[in-house]
Amino acid sequence: MGVPVGEDLRDAHRRLLEHIRTPGSWWSGAQRVAIAAESRQATRCGLCARRRAALSPAHVEGVHDTLGTLPASAVDVIHRVRTDPGRLSRSWFERIVPAGLSDGEYVELVGVVALTAGLDFFARALGIPPYPLPDALPGDPSRYRPASARGGTAWVPMVACEDAIGPEADLYEGLAFVPNIVRALSLVPSEVKALQSSSAAHYLPVKDIVDPAARRSLDRPQMELVAARVSALNQCFY
Repeated sequence: MGVPVGEDLRDAHRRLLEHIRTPGSWWSGAQRVAIAAESRQATRCGLCARRRAALSPAHVEGVHDTLGTLPASAVDVIHRVRTDPGRLSRSWFERIVPAGLSDGEYVELVGVVALTAGLDFFARALGIPPYPLPDALPGDPSRYRPASARGGTAWVPMVACEDAIGPEADLYEGLAFVPNIVRALSLVPSEVKALQSSSAAHYLPVKDIVDPAARRSLDRPQMELVAARVSALNQCFY
């Protein structure tokens, strides 16, 4: 028996797939679709499975089972973020840039992997096949980097609420407080907007997160119980 899915979720999923296939700041549309495909491949990677079973992923050497369409530095990040996010470390991150991946490329890659994982988990929960990945749109990356992004708080530079001006004036919808999980992608503003769209459909709009009375079909305590359980299973350190 099928499970009814609201039109708001259907629309959100269509927007997210359109976002994935569109050229970004640092990756082309074809590369972004390849990132999404590689994130699915990571769930079948033997090296990732052995690393997850090990006391430390650093103790297991080998080669990823990859689709072979992306640089090795990108493949390793995709596989680690998708399969073992709870054990990412700053020392691991600081080896990424010398290996050929910029901080902007890293942030955009994380955004695509996270959105793909969300779509895949949704499909798995309903017992249906993953959504087919769309054909990529043509065009080059914009190479846009917010001038107001600052380092010192996280592994990558972020745009603070008070610095969301000019082209980033609408980034946080004028809110005085934005969770770090949203700000974490702000080096690539389009990924923040995609995350906000996903959050609004699957959880709550960012502006409502601080409101304990906010609700949908579930009461807020019920929502947070589900969210906390899912976060724990996905090794989210928040």
